[in-house]
Amino acid sequence: MIRIALIEDHNIVRNGIKTLLNKEEDMEVVAEAAHGEEALKLLEEGLRPDVVLSDINMPDVDGLSLCRMVMEHHPGIKFIILSMYDQVEYINQAFKNGALGYILKNVSPDELTFAIRHICLREERYICSELAIRMLERQIQSSDICLPEHSEFDFTKRELEILTLVSEGYTNQEIADRLYTSKRTVEGHRQSLIEKTGVRNSSALIRYALINGLIR
Repeated sequence: MIRIALIEDHNIVRNGIKTLLNKEEDMEVVAEAAHGEEALKLLEEGLRPDVVLSDINMPDVDGLSLCRMVMEHHPGIKFIILSMYDQVEYINQAFKNGALGYILKNVSPDELTFAIRHICLREERYICSELAIRMLERQIQSSDICLPEHSEFDFTKRELEILTLVSEGYTNQEIADRLYTSKRTVEGHRQSLIEKTGVRNSSALIRYALINGLIR
């Protein structure tokens, strides 16, 4: 069970996210707070979630400062930013402060839960697909990208189908519906693609696929 502390100052948004996550069999929101100071107090009182899922724009202690403080005093907790801000400076600062994930609030429930599982299982950074594609486009426009090239690929036909759909922005559930399979099966193939290519996250996976001609 993945234990989640949810930090969000808007009650309606917080309740919606809580309801969504608690529907997952392997996730539970064990604590919630409206701002960073309240979250720090919960941790001081002994709360030890697996994941802190936090907004950035909050009164008192903001999400980026909260991330830095949590990493300083409780480095075993994984920190994920869930924000409406898509500026590069916020993303860079979040990862510099120790966050493992940066996700926009308009992501699908499917991608949010996938990101949480990915971060908990692999303990690697994750950027949501929308941000990954935006950053990739900016990088392609500004400079050449160098990644290892391979002459042979050990991908199944189904993995290539899923890779193409991921690059087109489809969620795991939408891919599952299109391919008449389960969301968990799609998640498994997506994780296999990351492992086979040796990349760290979905952003790097899309870059890899573009450079090696796997997608157009």
